[in-house]
Amino acid sequence: MKSRMDNGPLMIDLDGPELAAEEVELLRHPRVGGVILFSRNAGPPPQVAALVAEIRRCRPGLLVAVDQEGGRVQRLCDGFTRLPPLARLGELYTRQPARATTLAHELGWLMAAELRAVDVDISFAPVLDLGAVNDEVIGDRAFSADPAVVTELAVAWVAGMREAGMAATGKHFPGHGSVRGDSHTMLPEDPRPLEAIIASDMQPFASLVRRGLPAVMAAHVVYPQVDTLPASFSRRWLGEVLRTQLGFDGAVFCDDLCMAGAGGMGDMLARADAALAAGCDMLPVCNSRKAVTSLLDGWRPGAADPLAARRLVAMRGQPCQPDTGRVGQVRQAVGELESMI
Repeated sequence: MKSRMDNGPLMIDLDGPELAAEEVELLRHPRVGGVILFSRNAGPPPQVAALVAEIRRCRPGLLVAVDQEGGRVQRLCDGFTRLPPLARLGELYTRQPARATTLAHELGWLMAAELRAVDVDISFAPVLDLGAVNDEVIGDRAFSADPAVVTELAVAWVAGMREAGMAATGKHFPGHGSVRGDSHTMLPEDPRPLEAIIASDMQPFASLVRRGLPAVMAAHVVYPQVDTLPASFSRRWLGEVLRTQLGFDGAVFCDDLCMAGAGGMGDMLARADAALAAGCDMLPVCNSRKAVTSLLDGWRPGAADPLAARRLVAMRGQPCQPDTGRVGQVRQAVGELESMI
């Protein structure tokens, strides 16, 4: 049995609700360190739990992740609570801030508790971007356009996740909400100087880092007054700003290397090299088996950050005690939230 410390930096996806024979071999490759689930992998909770158990039998230390934000971005739905968009909490906050903060904590707990019940380690949540101008890709995925509101609600959400045994991942550093364009299909640019970004979009990240945020996901967005490279491939952003200036010591996940926003870095091997060299600890490669096999067959990564393994081990899910009564109460609150707005 391989140690958790033997895992590589790649996070790959699967084709369906069960592991195919060829996928077993992929998961056993030493450069693979995680699996990300999508809707095509998900049925009701017993099926998801069985799939995760299959993954664990291949490599016990693999991180299993999913995007389970709520609203438009919720991969596991059948038998899981349909979570509202985070913006609903921001809207409630304008009238009942204490109620909104309490609900943020409980929704963070519920989301994480349901995932921990099927042994998923990570939900890439919460979104710390500002709901400023990017309705196309961020929009109601953000708590609010106000950095202070985003911070308060995110702190509560992260605390709820932690209570349920899950480490949070704030995304998309240093902020994707104030640019137009979708990094899935293009490389967005934010022309503002660093000082303006620090004063607005980066405020929730800075505040959560001070409170011990376990992980961030870096944005495929270029901020040309700071660096000509997207943040996800930028030593300036990840090394100088995030690690040194903010003092962040958690894990850094790159956004999906197959997204168009990463395309300017070259082929898949060049993208992986650049992300690892910039300071990313784990590199998701999604929706392209060709990209995965090219990395497993031809990539020879440079020396990894010696602290990366420790940071990623800290993202493993912790035991969560089931509380069906509380689950029912929070589900009822979800329905009430929609009627409050």
